[in-house]
This record gives sequence, C-alpha cells and structure tokens, in this order.
Amino acid sequence: MPHRKLIARLQAVAGLSEQDQAKLARMPYKLKTLGNGEHLVRQGDRPISSTVVVSGFLARQRVISANNQISAFYISGDMPDLHTLHLPVMDHELCSVGNSTVASVPHVCLRELMNDSPGITQAFWRETLIHAALYREWVENLGSRDAAGRIAHLLCEIASRLDLVGALDDDGSFRLPFTQENVADACGLSIVHVNRTLQGLRQRGLIEWRNHKVRFLNRTALEDLVEFDRDHFHALETARSPICNVNVGTLTISAHNQEAWRETDRD
Repeated sequence: MPHRKLIARLQAVAGLSEQDQAKLARMPYKLKTLGNGEHLVRQGDRPISSTVVVSGFLARQRVISANNQISAFYISGDMPDLHTLHLPVMDHELCSVGNSTVASVPHVCLRELMNDSPGITQAFWRETLIHAALYREWVENLGSRDAAGRIAHLLCEIASRLDLVGALDDDGSFRLPFTQENVADACGLSIVHVNRTLQGLRQRGLIEWRNHKVRFLNRTALEDLVEFDRDHFHALETARSPICNVNVGTLTISAHNQEAWRETDRD
C-alpha cells in the first residue's frame, strides 16, 4: 500500500509520530500502473494531485536541444511532484523507467493533512530540501567527474536510497530496469561511452550487472572511486526504517476525504 512506502521514507529522513503515521495511513489515493516509457505527467501539465511511487522507478526528464536529459530518478516512497502544491505548472516530465506503480493523492487532501499536522508539514518540507540536495549532487557529478565516476556515483546513490527504505536484497543487490540509454541520458554520455565504461567497471571487479540486476562486488572501492558521501541524504541517525517494519494498521478513508476526492475528479 502506498502509505506504507511513504511512511517508511519519511521515517528515515524526518521521523513521524504515531499520530502522524495514522493520519498518513488514512490518505485517499488512486493507484495507476505505468508501462516502460509511459508518461505520468508532461511539461506544461497542471496536476491536481501529487504522486507517491509505490514500486519501480520514475525519471524526471526534459528534451533540451533535441536531447533527452534525465535530472533525477525516483524510487519507492518518493513523492516526485510534491512541489506542485505550490508550483502548479510542470516544467519537466515524469516518465516510468521499466514498469511502475504510483498512487495519486489529491492536493486538497494533502493541504488538509498539512494544516492539521505541523509534524507532517515539516517532514514534507525536509523531504523537498533533501531532494534539492540530491539535485545539487547531480549537477556536481555531471560537472566534475569523468564517465566512470558519473556512472559509479549514480549506482551508489540508487543503492543507498534503496537501502534507506529497506529495499535492497539480502546480498545488497538490487533490480535496476535501466537501459544504457537511460544511463546515458542521466549522465550526459553517449550510449557507446556508457557501454565502454560499464565494461571497464566490470573488468575492475567493482560491479556485476546482468538481467536488470546490479550487485556491487566491492562497494567500498566503488564509493572510494567517486568519494561518495552519504551525508547528502541527510537521513536520521536512527534511520533504518524498512518498509516491512512499518505498522500503520488498516487503511480507512473518512467520508470527508472521499468527498474531497470526488471533488478533484470533477475539477
């Protein structure tokens, strides 16, 4: 359920009281499944809801000078368009990378929730600040590292973010449905350059990437290669909050929230 994913994420970066967890559990939502390459929103859209990623990956992207540029990836528990509460017009696209499932929560319900809970408001604010820090890291990654560094840093970031919400496999591996074109669009490289660089990382005994599954053979060496610093995630020191440990009880939707959802459908 989407509220469990969101609570796990917010617990890791902000902390939530039991009362706030219960309030998040009562959020109304609508689930949608996206196929590979399917757009959730496009540039210029005016969303009336914000999205929680339930499973899979979304990419934030935009075509610039005929080239597709990916500027962020979003994983389970992320809200990639929370900013549309205050910036109503999308200035980029959100697209599924591989198959994904998302949940849409009406803006009217999010505003009501935030007005009722300073703790949730602060958690959402902290979450947007952390995503801004990740974006700064992306800019620095593209501007300062070579091809091997860019790709290695991207893989380290995704693995660390998945680890933060308990989504890594027991051996530390993770499923990654990215194509070499996706990596090229995220790292400002050609597909040929990406292919050659990945071969180099394999030959150095750093990674294994087969059948959309990534495993770090020497994670410490890979992180040292790019001077990877997990501090830019700004996670709480108590933070390991796996989704399976989140207990929020049974989801119920109040009559008021059901009516609010119907109002958004009529807009």
